[in-house]
Amino acid sequence: MVTSPTNSSIKFLCSYGGKILPRYPDGKLRYNGGHTRVLAVPRSVSFSQLTSKMAEMCGSTVTIRCQLPTEDLDALVSVTSDEDLANLIEEYDLVSSSSPMKIRVFLNPPKSTTIAPPPQLALPSSSSTTSSSSSSSSNSSPRSPSTSKPPLPPSPPRLTMVKNQCYGCYVVHRNSRNMYLVHNGNHWQ
Repeated sequence: MVTSPTNSSIKFLCSYGGKILPRYPDGKLRYNGGHTRVLAVPRSVSFSQLTSKMAEMCGSTVTIRCQLPTEDLDALVSVTSDEDLANLIEEYDLVSSSSPMKIRVFLNPPKSTTIAPPPQLALPSSSSTTSSSSSSSSNSSPRSPSTSKPPLPPSPPRLTMVKNQCYGCYVVHRNSRNMYLVHNGNHWQ
């Protein structure tokens, strides 16, 4: 019995909570850590329904990035609308005409788009100097911008690097906490 693609469900292989890292022997990207779940939804699912199901599965709001069937993990595609979702399903339908494939999805928390406003300096005005004594006792007087200085940022912790006894390892001492650096293929971790 052959099912038509319009009546069947689609399966998403959802990975979240981990990282995409290069594999040691060949440097090929792999998903490391986290959780991987299979989510089956009807083909008629909308983008908003899909994101709510995936957010329910993860426990928080998520952004969706998918691996195209012919691409590696270095070319993930962001899915942000119903049109993107329809195009993704179409790509998988072209490749999986003989046997169904799961759509590989990587879920990440959304990036914060809020930008902190710059601190505002309180300038003395003529109304604040002539205020009554009852209002001046409840409000603090503003500082003049010429006399106030912004606080300095904290200095970064001192790092000292020492060659360790094991081959290719370095120990970084940071305020009585040790951090080990290991050369992993082409980079230090």
